[in-house]
Amino acid sequence: MERRAFRLNGFAVLLGLAMLAAVAAAAAFVGIAGAVAAIVLAVAVVLLATGFTVINPNEARVVQFFGRYVGSVSDAGFQWVVPLTTKRRVTLRVRNFETSKLKVNDAAGNPVEIAAVVVYKVVDSGKASFAVDDYEEYVAIQSEAAVRHLATTHPYDSDRAQDTSLRDGTEVAAELTAELRDRTDLAGVEVIEARITHLAYAPEIAQAMLVRQQAAQVVAARTMIVEGAVGMVGLALERLGEQGVVELDEERKANMVSNLLVVLCGDKATQPVVNAGSLYS
Repeated sequence: MERRAFRLNGFAVLLGLAMLAAVAAAAAFVGIAGAVAAIVLAVAVVLLATGFTVINPNEARVVQFFGRYVGSVSDAGFQWVVPLTTKRRVTLRVRNFETSKLKVNDAAGNPVEIAAVVVYKVVDSGKASFAVDDYEEYVAIQSEAAVRHLATTHPYDSDRAQDTSLRDGTEVAAELTAELRDRTDLAGVEVIEARITHLAYAPEIAQAMLVRQQAAQVVAARTMIVEGAVGMVGLALERLGEQGVVELDEERKANMVSNLLVVLCGDKATQPVVNAGSLYS
């Protein structure tokens, strides 16, 4: 939608208007015809002077001629555009804002609090001015809608590695950014980055979920300990058999395995007992 508006260097046009004003002043003293010409030139100078505008770096001016979109000017400096036009300022700088903390149910139905920061900039000043009423408000509302949608399609945490959870920062940020780009393209806005800045269970279930997470970590740790202990016991029995240190029947092997597992998997340090008698006594 954006197109470049006709523009000239403001200083060159200012010089030309100064010369035209000088001619008008000189003509004012040359009879009635000269006075009329001076008035006409003075009016022309005043009308042409309405086309001056100053554009700062990373800004654009959306030019309208009696409601009609003429074009946009984004070249920084002192510029001259079509006179008798309105010039709306639109910033092209990178902007960012943080959404409010939203309370949403995740994919598992658990209430969570979530917030995100969105970094964006205007890339089409025409769309930003005319496609939506207020592009800043539009981006803010669409950002909250995208964050809510993201929270409802992913669980807070997942035990399965193939599932993406809200705690997977890189994957979730990429998905949120892609969704926001689709939503805000209509407004001439490019979303550079969107990332979750706050993620927590809602206060009413936070304590219960903390206990659940601790239990899950304990189970995972115990599983790892048991797997390691079983491997160590198997290695010990294999080495004893290969080196012929001692021959054990099935009952004694089972007793040895039980003792080793107790030693390796116990929470507390065990007290060794030295058996000075026969192995089968």
